[in-house]
Amino acid sequence: MKAYAKANIFLKLIGLDTRRYHLLSSRFILLKDLYDELYLSDEKTQEGFEIISDFHCEDNIIKKAYHLLCDYGYKNQLEELFRNKSLKLIKNIPTGAGLGGGSSDCASFLILTNETLNLKLSTQELINLSTKLGSDIAFFLSGFHSANVSGCGEIINAFEDEIPSLNWTFPQIFCDTSKVYKEFDKKRHDFNLNLKQAKIYENLSTKELLQDYKNLELNDLFTPCASLYPKMLDYLENQYFLSGSGSSVFKVNK
Repeated sequence: MKAYAKANIFLKLIGLDTRRYHLLSSRFILLKDLYDELYLSDEKTQEGFEIISDFHCEDNIIKKAYHLLCDYGYKNQLEELFRNKSLKLIKNIPTGAGLGGGSSDCASFLILTNETLNLKLSTQELINLSTKLGSDIAFFLSGFHSANVSGCGEIINAFEDEIPSLNWTFPQIFCDTSKVYKEFDKKRHDFNLNLKQAKIYENLSTKELLQDYKNLELNDLFTPCASLYPKMLDYLENQYFLSGSGSSVFKVNK
């Protein structure tokens, strides 16, 4: 099963919820040319649920999803499935790059398990479960290629989009999302202004957004990202657009 990457075309932070989590408004698009791969394998090196990968999988969000499904009432089916099977994970999406690779892997695991075991969980039920695991997972479960995403990432509205050809650069820089958000919080921000801007952006196509607005206008996290990781300054100054909290950047192909 392919676990596709995503890109944030715009990302505006518009407030905080009662838990002090950031509320966002963002355009997510699916990147069909970049994906991880997950499948069930007969290879086993230990008892119980196991992820086999060249990628370090300790505390992986997929393991959290496995235990959540167990707690949700599917422990017996899961244990039986993984008695003689492992989950093979082939990583192609860079980590710490703002592309949602971990969230996409988790969503694909939930879909794969739901289909393999015929759990008959609806897409909405899977999305409701995913909110206990991470904010971006809901988009990957939705099946949409482009969507306006809000709340803490759990509110997904499909968008009929026009997406230009994008030229991607993947700097070898791991950007820690939590640190980037904390850096953002160090300065005072006008969330009302951000919300007004987001309302405009939500109605524009990806092509229009990238044509009519600058990188710092579209992504509130570019400045704190570049502040924490000075090598990102070159991309900021050369008018690359940033996906998520970084470090992946892109330009529109001419």
